[in-house]
Amino acid sequence: MRAATLGNSLESRDVASVLHPFTNAAAHEGSGPEIITSGKGVYITDVAGKQYLDGMAGLWAVALGYSNERLVEAAIRQLNKLPYYHTFASRSNQPSIELAERLIALAPVQMSKVFFTSSGSEAVDTAFKIVWYYNNAIGRPEKRKIISRKRAYHGVNVASGSATGLHVVHAGFGLPVQDIIHTECPHYRMNRLDDESEDQFVERMADSLERLIVEEDPATIAAFIAEPVMGAGGVIPPPEGYFDRVQEVLERYDILLIADEVICGFGRTGNMFGSETYGLKPDLMTMAKALSSGYQPIGAVMISDRLYRAIRDHSAEVPVFGHGYTYSGHPVCAAVALEAQKIYEETDILSHVRTVGAYFQERLWNFADHQLVGEVRGVGLIAAIELVKDKASLERFQTPGVVGGFAAKAAYERGLVVRPLPGGDSLGLCPPLVVTKGEVDRLVALLGSALDDTLEVARRHA
Repeated sequence: MRAATLGNSLESRDVASVLHPFTNAAAHEGSGPEIITSGKGVYITDVAGKQYLDGMAGLWAVALGYSNERLVEAAIRQLNKLPYYHTFASRSNQPSIELAERLIALAPVQMSKVFFTSSGSEAVDTAFKIVWYYNNAIGRPEKRKIISRKRAYHGVNVASGSATGLHVVHAGFGLPVQDIIHTECPHYRMNRLDDESEDQFVERMADSLERLIVEEDPATIAAFIAEPVMGAGGVIPPPEGYFDRVQEVLERYDILLIADEVICGFGRTGNMFGSETYGLKPDLMTMAKALSSGYQPIGAVMISDRLYRAIRDHSAEVPVFGHGYTYSGHPVCAAVALEAQKIYEETDILSHVRTVGAYFQERLWNFADHQLVGEVRGVGLIAAIELVKDKASLERFQTPGVVGGFAAKAAYERGLVVRPLPGGDSLGLCPPLVVTKGEVDRLVALLGSALDDTLEVARRHA
């Protein structure tokens, strides 16, 4: 849609007043937005009445699909009872208490306390502050550097954005800030050396991490943060044995492990948490998105008893734990998230994901023979398809993002939402957990047509 044709429409009003995240602002002025007006199940509908299969669950979040009546009713009940109150200065509310109890019971390792936020970015920033508070409390103020990974995605706030290992999140903002550093991305197929086995690759990744720790001085390294499956950076599952070796290194140097479960948490990989799928034993866990199935803005950080005891003792001296958000433990957000957790349990969502997820991965693997596809990767109901210039060598396109962006647009025009991932030509796929096999078939058919449409563009950009 050209700017001249927008008139006094919703589109023109959007261009005049809204600054959009992860959007080319100059291009947006000319094209205007795609306005979504409703959703039902795994489908969304735009302002013109066109329906799309949402292959991205919004932004990796809408696990239970759109217009789930139980979640809507949970919000209404709580709005009528207590629409807001804070949790500062020992105040609390029943939904946040019950949600915290449930999360601790679900944790893959023993956890002690839950701190609530409004997003995954806030959760990651909070986790970092807790790590720093902990080390200050036990007399190690110099132990404050955070190690993340190249291509990781941990959010966009100052600290979480620094931990994100993507240039697009750093460019123009002066990130990363001091004390947040990056080690190698464990993408075996794309980053391996010639004739390097997966075991050898894992050893090289662990050795690289250890060298970084030694070079920076272990006495200054506080924590290592990792997504069980790297999400927005490319949907990259870890190679076998990777986290075992990483955790050996962290233990050797007394470095805390933060598991970022913002995307993987609540069933996406076929277990309640990605940490269970890949054997992580974290000291802190961050979560958001499917915590409320995306219906309310809520995130959380779970911490071990070791960290809690240090916080407890130090806050008595300071004399408070001086961190918190206006909406920490918001009763409506907590009530909806609590209802989502009940639905996951009552519907045995994990069994559904394991069954449909296996079918989803099998169907996507059929694209491995497509002329444009260099790799299909994923687990459960999350996946990516990497588009490459040359299948044999896995050579990427000269201008990253053009071919992947066209493929995503072609899919959208056919009625499928996929996401071109930053920094390359991967297409992310993350349908709602309630997706059926029939809906997977439709997703695959639409995606296949979009890839065929992309062949000519790929030739021009080779």
